[in-house]
Amino acid sequence: MLFDLLLVAFGLIGLLIGGEGLVRGAVAVARRAGLSPLVIGLTLVGFGTSAPELMTSLVAALDGLPGIALGNVVGSNIANTFLILGAAAVIAPLAAGAMLGRDGYLMVAATGLTIAFILSGTVGFWAGFASFIILVGYLTFTLFAGGEADLDVSEPPAPLWMGIAYFVGGLVGVVLGANWLVAGASDIARILGVSEAVIGLTIVAIGTSLPELVTSVMAARKGHGEIAVGNVIGSNIFNVLGILGITAMVTPLAVPAEMTGLTLWVFAAAALAPLILMLALGVLNRLAGALLLSVYFGYTAILVIGAL
Repeated sequence: MLFDLLLVAFGLIGLLIGGEGLVRGAVAVARRAGLSPLVIGLTLVGFGTSAPELMTSLVAALDGLPGIALGNVVGSNIANTFLILGAAAVIAPLAAGAMLGRDGYLMVAATGLTIAFILSGTVGFWAGFASFIILVGYLTFTLFAGGEADLDVSEPPAPLWMGIAYFVGGLVGVVLGANWLVAGASDIARILGVSEAVIGLTIVAIGTSLPELVTSVMAARKGHGEIAVGNVIGSNIFNVLGILGITAMVTPLAVPAEMTGLTLWVFAAAALAPLILMLALGVLNRLAGALLLSVYFGYTAILVIGAL
């Protein structure tokens, strides 16, 4: 058990450090190639920051562990909204920018589509393909519609060799980290006698969501509520359309029983809650943040107690 916990810990460290290196390297190479900040921000940074979740779900799916693969995506969205957004709102009230409308509605629609796939019993190739095409269309529309890139280009780009080194090193870190995390998590599930889905919805999902937690909490502390909200909404969209889409195209995912029932309702609420609270209150205040946190801890407690 101790060895498996260490595997999970080192896996998360590998994912965090590797993901950071992957993004730095990709951005450096892209800037050397002359790509615009908006293109870099929408594509390379977006996919790069989701690399830990993507690699974890891919490794789990290829290892025949659909519970961890699907639980990672569903659990990450639940954690993003109720844990991360809740914690950020408790630190400082959060106001969303104009992106809440377009991106918020897309998040709800994408979640609804994913729920339909889950209810079918299997998330297969064509479901994944449809999800990924929607993501590509969304990114293309955003690119041509114009917007601001949340990317600092004031400093000169790193040398090309350094960018490539960061990218390769980051890729190695993400691959190793994902394998260690999945191996440790599946062994913990076996030792405790719980399903891989429960581990995927909790330990794995929280672990792969740590970058979003750090980003949103730091943004809230600095008074940038729109960044905290945008980070969560953007991550939720990438999770269901990109990560689940790519994973399902590689190998079909059989839906475990734990993904239906309460988890499906909480998953739907994770998409609806930010939109409803923002439209009703105008801002996510500390009371709303505390409510979100209580939902997360209550759901997790029910999930864990029911599994033991």
